Amino acid sequence: MSKHLLLSVIIPHYNGSHHLPPCFNALQRQTYPHLEITLVDNGSTDESVTLTRRDFPEVKIIELGQNLGLTGAINRGIEQANGQIIVPLNNDTEVAPGWAQALVDTLAAYPDAGIVACKMLLFNERDKIHSAGDGFGTNGIPINRGVWQKDTGQFDHDTYIFGGCGGAVAYRREMLDDIGLFDEDLFMYLEDVDLNWRAQLAGYKVVFAPQAVVYHHLSATGGGVVASYYTGRNTIFVLAKYLPASIFRRHWRGIIGAQLKIAADALAAWRGQAARARLRGQLAGVWGLPKWLAKRQVVNQKKRINDTYLKNLLTSVADPKGFKNL
Repeated sequence: MSKHLLLSVIIPHYNGSHHLPPCFNALQRQTYPHLEITLVDNGSTDESVTLTRRDFPEVKIIELGQNLGLTGAINRGIEQANGQIIVPLNNDTEVAPGWAQALVDTLAAYPDAGIVACKMLLFNERDKIHSAGDGFGTNGIPINRGVWQKDTGQFDHDTYIFGGCGGAVAYRREMLDDIGLFDEDLFMYLEDVDLNWRAQLAGYKVVFAPQAVVYHHLSATGGGVVASYYTGRNTIFVLAKYLPASIFRRHWRGIIGAQLKIAADALAAWRGQAARARLRGQLAGVWGLPKWLAKRQVVNQKKRINDTYLKNLLTSVADPKGFKNL
């Protein structure tokens, strides 16, 4: 694999212009020079586009004029990207200087990998982990590996994992050409889990690159009520679309039990807006099941691995504190 591949960094954005200078400045400090940086703006009403055009003229801007969500913004960026490596990056991040080089080196070292997961640390507590890549519990709950843990290198020797966190992740372009882009019906949240499943089913590996370090303001641009609704809904959608029947038959009690517990907790905290949003999301997920079960047929057409391999990827005990996007 060439050491001079172009990395297309795609930053989906909606307002929050104050996040952009630290993000762009960190990209300018990369030791790997072959970067193409694109800001995809979802119709911001603040000075985001003006600031970028004035202070960072090297950044390409795609103005959508409306909010197409995280999925729509990234997909529009990918469609206009020139790189062999596609790197969605949250606007509220700061990448370490050797981040891009680590992504290129990892893809070169692992030709079977379609995805490289970064080590994401908390922006304001830089010795604590946000994500050492993604896991997926046997109870049907996606997981940020190591979230809230102090980073002592405990995950650095892991290689093949379930998936990469979409806040900072690298995709091989040829893999995306094969399996498709983000599912825009998700809009935002768990879009990365959806793509992780699709890649795994198609036989692409996911590799963790601990040297690809990113500092992240957790949920700075989309938490609370919004996150609760879409996480509640999209978790059910992703399960319906991907989870093999053999795994569901083995773990259905834990899967249904996890959803019921989330619903019960939401009812117990009913006065909280986020709790009510989570429950509304679950109800929307159940309502949309027929459409998402139908999507399984398309996904299974590219299935190239067996269920035993998938079972071995799942985390048998999911710590609720590690649940993704909670």
